[in-house]
Amino acid sequence: MKKAVALMSTAVLLGFMVNTIQVSAAETFPKEYNTEGIITFEAGDEEVTPPVDPEDPDPTDPVDPVDPPGPGTGGSLSIDYGSKFKFGVQKISTADKVYYAAPDEMTDGSKKPTYVQVTDKRGTLAGWKLSLSQPEQFKTASGEELVGAQLAFTKGQAASLVDEKYTPTTVNAELTLTPGASNTLAINAKEGTGVGTWVYRFGANEEENKDAVQLSVPGKSVKLAQQYSTKLVWTLENTPNN
Repeated sequence: MKKAVALMSTAVLLGFMVNTIQVSAAETFPKEYNTEGIITFEAGDEEVTPPVDPEDPDPTDPVDPVDPPGPGTGGSLSIDYGSKFKFGVQKISTADKVYYAAPDEMTDGSKKPTYVQVTDKRGTLAGWKLSLSQPEQFKTASGEELVGAQLAFTKGQAASLVDEKYTPTTVNAELTLTPGASNTLAINAKEGTGVGTWVYRFGANEEENKDAVQLSVPGKSVKLAQQYSTKLVWTLENTPNN
């Protein structure tokens, strides 16, 4: 009788072990465990972003203009570059004339559409506004004015490698300046737009640019056989129009 009880106990124990193994084998795989990858960005530094190719505005492949007006403004919201507008040497005429600015020449011999470049690396999506003014009329070094002369910019367009959804909300295709008048709006990038590097170019390429920037001079205005020049002021504001 004692032997029978012992055998029965062994059988029950073995059965329990088999059931335990079967439960363990039923675990669900694969198993998941989450961790994190973390990076924090802050506003860009004061370093000036070099001029980019206005036809293909890639910040990693800058261009080198032959005659830059000077370094950009620097900062996390900046004007990096703006072309000079050169109308060449012209014969004095008593007829009304329209002269065209030459394309921007690069040190590698290529010619690009004239343009101005803005970079927003604040990381806020706050937007910005770019405008242009001409404080005074074209003048000689001695102060003689080119009376009635007027600058007009056509074929204005914004270009960038940034996703299209960040394209500035207003890009004026045409600007006409009046000497001494207030700023003329070029680009308005409302909140959520204008991030990264953008060019405001006059024509998509050299060919389109050839007649894009115009200087109209009345035939009746007195012209001296001298050089005339004017200052153009690009103004970048961190508060766009709503």
